[in-house]
Amino acid sequence: MRKRICQLGLLVLCLSSLTWTQTVTFTARTEWMKQATDRSAGGVAVWLVPTGDTPAGPPSQSASHPRLVQKNKTFQPHVLVVPVGSVVEFPNRDPFFHNVFSLFEGKRFDLGLYEAGTTREVHFTKPGVSYIFCNIHPEMSAVVISIPTPYYAISDAQGEIIIPNVNVGRYILHYWYDGIAPDKLDAGAREVVVSERNSTLGVLQLPAGNPMEAHKNKYGQDYNPATPPTPGYDQH
Repeated sequence: MRKRICQLGLLVLCLSSLTWTQTVTFTARTEWMKQATDRSAGGVAVWLVPTGDTPAGPPSQSASHPRLVQKNKTFQPHVLVVPVGSVVEFPNRDPFFHNVFSLFEGKRFDLGLYEAGTTREVHFTKPGVSYIFCNIHPEMSAVVISIPTPYYAISDAQGEIIIPNVNVGRYILHYWYDGIAPDKLDAGAREVVVSERNSTLGVLQLPAGNPMEAHKNKYGQDYNPATPPTPGYDQH
């Protein structure tokens, strides 16, 4: 009997500790500095990395089947954020071949030439920013950001950031957007304390970025504007 009482007391204590794990909805709003007022406020990735004794929280459910779709000679979405360990699908929904690759920062891979209606996958095993291109269509580009945390969001057209179910505690806040240099990316990281009384960052002011330079193909060469069509498929 005494043993059962002790076990019951331990169970109650464990449940009590779980009950006291508070979560909040973290919010912020992105805003460009004056020299970049012509840019859209959307497409800014923000994520929170737990520090110290802050619990990391459960894995994100929204990234259970992340996809970077190739359609109309674009990647959809243009920016994709996934937790480390995610397997990202790259379905080809165009009526012609694509050759998706990333040979820059983050995850390096080359999916080779694959036809309409087929899918390839990439396992993102470490944190990093991967710049994604197509070896056939130079106008296609995307970014996959692999992060060691389940807390992230991408700003909407109004610049609003909403990250639900964030455990209270201390975090390092990071952000990314098109054109930001790596040194500015690192310099923008900051510590934030998330609590019931402090669940919003307010306005996150962003410095102007520089347009990305024209990239090379997977062989490190300029794209050929007069590439002949692949036999059996129109490259458009």
